[in-house]
Amino acid sequence: DTYDAAAVLQREVGDRLLQRLEYIKQTPSSVLDLGAGTGYISKDLLQRYPKSKLVAVDIAQSMLKKTQQHRHWLRKPAVVCASAEALPFMNDAFDMVISNLMFQWCEDLPRVFTGVNRILKGNSLFTFTTFGPDTMRELRESWSQVDDYEHTSTFQDMHDVGDALMKSGFQQPVVDTEMITLTYKSLSDLMKDLKHIGATNASTNRNRGLTGRQKFKALEKAYQVFRTEEGLYPLTYEVVYGHGWAQAAVEVMGGARIIPIAEIKETLNKS
Repeated sequence: DTYDAAAVLQREVGDRLLQRLEYIKQTPSSVLDLGAGTGYISKDLLQRYPKSKLVAVDIAQSMLKKTQQHRHWLRKPAVVCASAEALPFMNDAFDMVISNLMFQWCEDLPRVFTGVNRILKGNSLFTFTTFGPDTMRELRESWSQVDDYEHTSTFQDMHDVGDALMKSGFQQPVVDTEMITLTYKSLSDLMKDLKHIGATNASTNRNRGLTGRQKFKALEKAYQVFRTEEGLYPLTYEVVYGHGWAQAAVEVMGGARIIPIAEIKETLNKS
């Protein structure tokens, strides 16, 4: 499979995200894998939580077909084709939501996080990874020597991600980052890798024309300053790790529920 073969970074970051679950003592009864892709995270979750209900969500139906192939004994994840910006689940539906390298493609992070908070039960974990602004800096700086178009996406920094967690009502938000650098034998291999994993530019100011041979040669020349001593082409990713806890619903007189202000604003914006 071309996607999985190229998705070395997704798997590596996914493994590091899953390692962080070792510190979580609670066993969730229901887990949502948001932006499941081909099901790499889901496969681990089936084994990690054998008695838990697992739901995998992705916007691409073709990805979900691969996710359904993962089984642990006779269990396999339920799959739902949906957007992270419009989750089709009832309030308080899950005990945990996990997401690996998906939120960088979402334009309105506070809105998406508010939706995640809505479907989580009180005191439940939301844990995820996304990209920070130093992602693909070598490629971005090299392209800037070639033309004035934006060829790489602009990603939010860890402070913006932390603010989005707080604005959407999550408690005890924690955000940290690390740099991971992949190396390639040629610039062609690097660009093919990005194409196969769908790491296209979400910017509205991107060049919609074809990248011609002359431009590619100019890019290759600009990239020389970043090449390693072994002659390899590096591409650095700033990985942002985040987690927060859904606020417990508060019962007041008459059984009414106190709703976070972010949830009210989201409802008003939709109406």
